[in-house]
Amino acid sequence: MKKIIVLLCMVVMFITPSFANGEEINQEQLNKDRMALYKKGETLTFIPWYYFAAIDTYERNVRSVRRDIPKRENGVLSIYIKPEDWSGMSNPVKEDTYSPTIHLFGGIGMDGNNDGKASIQDDEDLLYTFIHRLNFYGQSRKYIRMMLWDYYQRAITVDIIDEYARLYQYFGKLNIEGNAFPLPIHSTHSYRSTWGAPRSFGGRRVHEGTDIFANYGTPVRSTCYGIIETKGWNRIGGWRIGIRDLNNNYHYYAHLGGFNKDIQQGQVVEPGTLIGYVGSTGYGPPGTSGKFPPHLHYGIYKDNGYAEWSYDPYPRLRLWERQDRIALNKK
Repeated sequence: MKKIIVLLCMVVMFITPSFANGEEINQEQLNKDRMALYKKGETLTFIPWYYFAAIDTYERNVRSVRRDIPKRENGVLSIYIKPEDWSGMSNPVKEDTYSPTIHLFGGIGMDGNNDGKASIQDDEDLLYTFIHRLNFYGQSRKYIRMMLWDYYQRAITVDIIDEYARLYQYFGKLNIEGNAFPLPIHSTHSYRSTWGAPRSFGGRRVHEGTDIFANYGTPVRSTCYGIIETKGWNRIGGWRIGIRDLNNNYHYYAHLGGFNKDIQQGQVVEPGTLIGYVGSTGYGPPGTSGKFPPHLHYGIYKDNGYAEWSYDPYPRLRLWERQDRIALNKK
């Protein structure tokens, strides 16, 4: 029996790395396929590829948290077009791929690769149809934002896609991943799960984050690759910074004692980038400080295309802290 167990363990040890390597290869190929489609969009419209990457990323993030939008099982794009819009509301063939009948019933589906079919399951057809739904004004950032507004009719969506595009443009690739614990591992700090706990300042509310207690002046770092979306004073959060990442997580850092003087709103940051310092600001007008012990309030918010809500960051903080400690011990 012991020999069998040992043999099984050895099999698992040899197989597991193979699976991991396979996943890496699949993701690499997926990124190549997506990039090819984004580049095709650029060729057709002269709009830079990173805007198509940003739109697709936004739609993928929205799909991941919405129940009213089905997950796409085939293909590499996540752009969503309603089946009834594709085939036509009164079309008796709900998955019609024949262009003449699609257009006869007022559908918008188009054949993007000249294979004789206008299939909503075909990435090239999907991209080509999506492009023809857009109202083009020009290739400048200003005009692209106008185009996005016409399509989505939501200001925050336009801002998010624009931020994603700037990230893809800055790094020049699709694989932009990694995280860091918000405080240096060697710092003196403590925290526990406090998400959802009652709070009273500013009215009855619940705590939408995790408090990480540390000494005044302890460096606060970006936990992600992202764009600094907000920076300044908030009556409850004091001096605070908000960073949006490519998974549509909004990372909120509050009660800062000050900012890194070199960072600005709209700036691209990476995991570990110094953004500020632990303090005890907030609960009053600009400059209010000392109403509670020094700590970093760290929260994460998610947007689903309609609204934004917070979720418990504690499990991620624990994971990032472990990862940083392992990386530090390897040095």
